Amino acid sequence: MTRILAGALVVSFALIAPVLAQQMQGNPADPKVEVSSVRLENGIRASKIIGATVYNEQNEQVGTVSDLFLSRQNQVAMAVLSVGSFLGIGGKLVSVPFDKIQIGDGNKVVMPGGSKDELKNMPSVEYNG
Repeated sequence: MTRILAGALVVSFALIAPVLAQQMQGNPADPKVEVSSVRLENGIRASKIIGATVYNEQNEQVGTVSDLFLSRQNQVAMAVLSVGSFLGIGGKLVSVPFDKIQIGDGNKVVMPGGSKDELKNMPSVEYNG
């Protein structure tokens, strides 16, 4: 009887061993997902600019970045600024060329020569779609 049990165990192990080995090594048809990190040395996330207060060189608040428009060449072409609002109410949206804006230390957004009156007098931006 012990010989029969021992034989059954050997046969069972012989059948199960390849399955266990395959599970431990991983299945080539089921690749592992690997995550790599990327560090951008000379760039700024758009989420750090959108919503930022825009200042002029006299450190006066002139607006808030509401949106960014990309060109077909994947470059930021225009910044949409919200101007003339009080607590986010009653303002209007205007667009300025992105090269008129500077991103300084701590992601401070500066528009040299910008003024609230100048921006308020610009045409409003309208979104189409």
